[in-house]
Amino acid sequence: MEIIKLRDEYIKLGQALKAVGLVGSGVDAKYVIEEALVKVNGRTELQRGKKLRAGDIVEYDGKTIKIEE
Repeated sequence: MEIIKLRDEYIKLGQALKAVGLVGSGVDAKYVIEEALVKVNGRTELQRGKKLRAGDIVEYDGKTIKIEE
């Protein structure tokens, strides 16, 4: 499990995927999100700009990201 420590109130979903290296660019993030391959808190998420806050869990490609303060 990857952990992202928030510097601000939130991080956007596309940025989180890039930050841990699950996608190479914002364009790659856009495609995997649009193709319904990403889940946030167990639900498929289709918004690249979805705001992730402390406690959120992201799943993609068999990997998990946890958002912490």
